[in-house]
Amino acid sequence: MKKTPYEYIIETIELVNNGTLSADPRFVNTPVDELLKICNGCGAAGAKVDLTPDTLWGLSVKPVCHIHDFDYYIGLTIEDKERADRRMLNNNVRMIKAQSSWILKRLRRIRARTYYKAVKYFGGPAFWDGKDNK
Repeated sequence: MKKTPYEYIIETIELVNNGTLSADPRFVNTPVDELLKICNGCGAAGAKVDLTPDTLWGLSVKPVCHIHDFDYYIGLTIEDKERADRRMLNNNVRMIKAQSSWILKRLRRIRARTYYKAVKYFGGPAFWDGKDNK
């Protein structure tokens, strides 16, 4: 059964609270209805075509992408963007380590690095969107 956006946000909060994932402390203190407006999963919000899967070879990383969306939303500087991108990579590695068989770990890590490189090199417009200091 497919989860609702609300259920994915709750899952993300639980993964942060139990230490599986890292997030800015403001993430878990933000009301769920606000997080639903900020977090859209993997890929750029408002893109005409969503080319970014929410999975790494079957492993859902939507919670990781929610945290990354939030980090981009609250970030104000290039250092904040870089921190958000590194946190995304680290959280993907944490998810892979916690939920992968040895066979899939390597493939998933390769895809996690691809996601990291994509946001590192091409995530600028998404990070700066809506900010006054462009």
